[in-house]
Amino acid sequence: MRAFSVLVLAFAGGPVLAEDGPQFKFKSKQDDDRVTVKAENDRTVFDVASPHGISELMIERTGDMWPDVVVVRLHLSGLERLRVKSNTVSLEGSVLSHTDYQVSLSVEGKKDDPKDPKSAYYLDFKMVGKDGKPTTTIPLQNGYFEFRLPKPFFEGNPKSVSLTWIDFFRR
Repeated sequence: MRAFSVLVLAFAGGPVLAEDGPQFKFKSKQDDDRVTVKAENDRTVFDVASPHGISELMIERTGDMWPDVVVVRLHLSGLERLRVKSNTVSLEGSVLSHTDYQVSLSVEGKKDDPKDPKSAYYLDFKMVGKDGKPTTTIPLQNGYFEFRLPKPFFEGNPKSVSLTWIDFFRR
């Protein structure tokens, strides 16, 4: 697979076309949200910068299918609330802003634990520091939250998926 990278303004009028890669359209609640789409080691990464810290992003595929592996990177300082929805699955999460680093993740209507690598809903959730290494320090300083969207999220090949987030250190 050839690597591609496309910078997208949140309210871009047309689809994002990537040579030999997936195609997407984005719609964001905030004018200054930015999304970069890139291929990294057989996975498609949506890199999301949200200066306000509170927003919603709709990702619509314009191609026939979603990529096999989809990863989201949210550049925030903290994560008070995260909600990711498709036609069939709704995932929620948060990271405590005080005392010990603790991630809370759940799948609406399912008993599966998205923190369990054996679960079909496993998110492989990480906090990454500005040095690109895993961290447990909140607030993140120029880092990001990263998670892989699980296969059941794309059952039925939904036309679009949405992400909503609140950074407890919002500006």
